[in-house]
Amino acid sequence: MSNVVPDGALHVASRRIEGGPTLAVREPWSGAELGRVVMADPAHAEEATAASVRAFARMRARTSYERKTALARVAQEIDARQDVFAELIAREAGKPIALARAEVGRAVSTFEIGSEEATRVGGEVMPLDITATSRGYSGTWVRVPAGPVIAISPFNFPLNLVAHKLAPALACGCPVVLKPPPQAPLTSLLLADCIRRSGAPDDAVQVVPCEVAVAEKLVRDDRFATLSFTGSANVGWHLKSVAGKKRVLLELGGNAAVLVHDDAQLDQACERVVSGAFGYAGQVCIKVQRLYLHRTIADAFLARVVERGAAIAPRSPLDPTALCGPMIDEANAIRVEQWVSEAAAAGARVLCGGRRDGNRYWPTVLEIDGDGRGLKVVDEEVFGPVLTVHRFDTWDEAITMADGTRYGLQAGVFTDSRARVAEAFARLHVGGLVVNDAPTFRVDSMPYGGTRDSGLGREGVRFAIEEMTERKLLVVREG
Repeated sequence: MSNVVPDGALHVASRRIEGGPTLAVREPWSGAELGRVVMADPAHAEEATAASVRAFARMRARTSYERKTALARVAQEIDARQDVFAELIAREAGKPIALARAEVGRAVSTFEIGSEEATRVGGEVMPLDITATSRGYSGTWVRVPAGPVIAISPFNFPLNLVAHKLAPALACGCPVVLKPPPQAPLTSLLLADCIRRSGAPDDAVQVVPCEVAVAEKLVRDDRFATLSFTGSANVGWHLKSVAGKKRVLLELGGNAAVLVHDDAQLDQACERVVSGAFGYAGQVCIKVQRLYLHRTIADAFLARVVERGAAIAPRSPLDPTALCGPMIDEANAIRVEQWVSEAAAAGARVLCGGRRDGNRYWPTVLEIDGDGRGLKVVDEEVFGPVLTVHRFDTWDEAITMADGTRYGLQAGVFTDSRARVAEAFARLHVGGLVVNDAPTFRVDSMPYGGTRDSGLGREGVRFAIEEMTERKLLVVREG
């Protein structure tokens, strides 16, 4: 275990801090204590903020080559420790080891993309002699780093979601103070060690596990130019309301829909729906939550989904065959149980699952007549292994039901009709539409984010750099 778990010391303002209150990190599967991290108090937060301001002066002066090289080394450091990271993620976040390994591979890719994008933070030459009075003038604008970033990340992707905040910041020259998730802070500390070894400037990244009140104090501090937050909608919008003048990038929740027409490749659709609904116990913001089936194929398709779902049970995250592990804690499993009971009491049919044991919740399929509006399993983000199923007769009806939500992160459609794809793309209010695959699909270079209550701005390294930089204009008069 000692070769997997980093020590939980704070590294703030270029110094190592071991004393003070600590937080116990427990494995969701066994409940055993995995490690302890030192909690940052308000004084530590102030030290980290001041150090980040000082680091910004050094980081903004670094060349593109220096930024590129440091990010490439971070990717190499992660790659060299792939097994360590994967086991740590499985243990502290309860993620099945196969999915944890995939996350580590994606994080390597995210920092590699950051390395490439570090040399592309450019600008544009533009003519200004477009009026009689501006004759002889020319302009050039460039993107410059806006300033230090305060970043807050959730437990479910404790490495790659953090990478999506750190890689773009380091690529454009912004230092970061990161509040890691309390359920899974150790992965962030291990990543910070990789960054310190990369040749990045001192205090380029500081990880400060802390209580909510300390985190909110950091969010309110105007010395930070950008807030990058991934988490629940309620918390995200609250933090935006107290963030003051800073830029705000929010990646929030969703209740992703999948629409399956009768011309779809049904074997492929079933496979992707099942893994997208129940993988990692549904603790993914773009997991498949609402399934809309054309009535002519609904019975056969639903029977296959139920058969597959009923064969899946929560297993140890270290089991290489596991798809569904534990939920992060018992409180969330109880919440999911209550939401399913509410739906069943309102007439939803529980076709499989509906069972809880501590923080284990079995994959559950609920068939619901109509759109299910008013039920939490439909209206809210379940963030658990629950799939609701609805039948439709026309594509218009399917789109209308799928779009009847306050969220809008990603959606998936399975059809061979270009006309249906075009209609869905035009009418669904989502940040991304995935065709012939589940909405859980994501490549780390693409613009990723949501509409409505699902967020503000876009991640994907290039697009996050746009959020963390500002245009600066040079005007020259010739002669």
